[in-house]
Amino acid sequence: MNAKFNVWLEEDGNVIISLWRIRLLAAIGETGSISSAAAQLDVPYRIAWQRLNEMETRLGRQLVVTQTGGRDGGGSQLTPLAQAYIAQFQLVSQEINTLLQTHLSTLIAPPPTA
Repeated sequence: MNAKFNVWLEEDGNVIISLWRIRLLAAIGETGSISSAAAQLDVPYRIAWQRLNEMETRLGRQLVVTQTGGRDGGGSQLTPLAQAYIAQFQLVSQEINTLLQTHLSTLIAPPPTA
């Protein structure tokens, strides 16, 4: 048996950062493109762009620098802030998972045999 959890940060009922949004940022960082990140996460480009826009608007900070077409083509690059959010969210998630597994292992341990 494995315990699962989902953590997100919100303000006034609006999601700012979530596991899925962190995955989106990481995919943008890996692929260098919002559209490629959307394809990797199997969501429409519009959804990926909307979630990125929501994060940036709600944080009041830029997370992705985009460059449109031109001679060298377009692309997207994470800001240092986005990279820090990814690292911190992943660290916190790992710590919560460890804590959860530790505490629940005692709860679901088989009862002693007589």
